[in-house]
Amino acid sequence: MPINNTTPAAASDDSAILALFETLALAAGRAIMEVFHRGFDVKRKEDASPVTEADRAAERIILEGLRRSFPGIPCVAEEETAEGLCPKDPGRAFFLVDPLDGTKEFVGRRGDFTVNIALIREGVPEIGIVYAPASRKCFVGQPGRAEEITVSSDHEAVGRRAISVRIGKEPLTVVASRSHCNAETEAFIRDLGPTTLVSVGSSLKFCMLASGEADIYPRFSRTMEWDTAAGDAVLRAAGGTTFTLDGLPLAYGKISQSGEADYANPSFIAKGAS
Repeated sequence: MPINNTTPAAASDDSAILALFETLALAAGRAIMEVFHRGFDVKRKEDASPVTEADRAAERIILEGLRRSFPGIPCVAEEETAEGLCPKDPGRAFFLVDPLDGTKEFVGRRGDFTVNIALIREGVPEIGIVYAPASRKCFVGQPGRAEEITVSSDHEAVGRRAISVRIGKEPLTVVASRSHCNAETEAFIRDLGPTTLVSVGSSLKFCMLASGEADIYPRFSRTMEWDTAAGDAVLRAAGGTTFTLDGLPLAYGKISQSGEADYANPSFIAKGAS
């Protein structure tokens, strides 16, 4: 199903794209859990962040599937980018892949690590999947619809239900990063008044907003686009928003940034319904 990147894939079959995402994310999750259960070595990338056999195996599965089905769409993937294999200009439509978001959680034997795949069109994350293989939680989004998928013990989709954001009630439920909470985040949460705080890793924070389990997710420490795109796509499909501190929607495909790496995100706030 090749798509020419001179157009942003707007006329393509979103359901077919999402179906491929599901197939690849579940297969990647299966591979990740095989490594998780048998044990693994941890290596360090140039930025000192951890990487394992599971990251590389999952990325290989995902990229092979995407490039076979959509050879005209560039892929921006975390591990390839770390090795210098990243398109200089991804164009108007491209895939963002984080094969194992939350490697620190994976290494620490905690279960809230995820597989993230997203399609970006004109800077907007329009189609995405977030799959947490340890807990078998799976969330997908495409324009106009977000779903939670029921996944079996052998990583097969066996059911689904529509999800949407909720209207916030006091006290608001705030989700924050387990590994990256800082003084600025704590100050923002204090300014909200009475809140219930939930600490969770990886892009599951976006999915808690999308499924109506939480209300707001502030992030004032560094993330990369592949960390956020899939969860952001699910949240937007469910009726939520993600915006920067100047009030603009968080955009994707940020290259040639002054004083910052390509694909690095600024601080942002993700919200359910107003």
